[in-house]
Amino acid sequence: MTWLPAIELRGRHVMLEPLVRDHVDALCAAVRDGEAWRLWVADVPSPQQMRRYVETALAASDQRAFVVRERSGDIVGTTRFYGVDAVNRRALIGFTWYAARVRGTAVNSESKYLLLSTLFDENDAIAAAFRTHSLNIASRRAIEALGAKQDGLLRNHQIRADGTLRDTAVYSIIAAEWPAVRANLRSRLAAYA
Repeated sequence: MTWLPAIELRGRHVMLEPLVRDHVDALCAAVRDGEAWRLWVADVPSPQQMRRYVETALAASDQRAFVVRERSGDIVGTTRFYGVDAVNRRALIGFTWYAARVRGTAVNSESKYLLLSTLFDENDAIAAAFRTHSLNIASRRAIEALGAKQDGLLRNHQIRADGTLRDTAVYSIIAAEWPAVRANLRSRLAAYA
């Protein structure tokens, strides 16, 4: 995939580093902080599933996966571009989860800023999209706080690992909306001086 090269994305609060197999142990430590895999509306890997999670991400030809490092150098989560469509210049952003200690900090805002800026400012994207479980209210609020608009709901969209059916809420940001979204994110990040 040449449209979105595998590069480091650096901000003031975080660095998004391309995912590699050597990150498994640090991701296991991060996910243990808060045990996010226990949230039934989120698809977060447990420590026992982490190696497979990383291998799956690395094997996917339509993805660019990152670990999220905070200024201290600690890996505190992961995020990625997926469903990358170079022909139509669009990608989904997701598979995002963080250690509990960094939730509600600048980490998510800056991670999203870096990803969206890469798409729109550096790669002339037409749209960025987000998908989440329809009942994952925290995730939906975070996506909406970015300035993304809800496109719809995909009913019975996926069969989850536990056999339940997932309705998926779909959101997007289009290129014409990016300047306002960028200003919103910059304003939010300025509050974390």
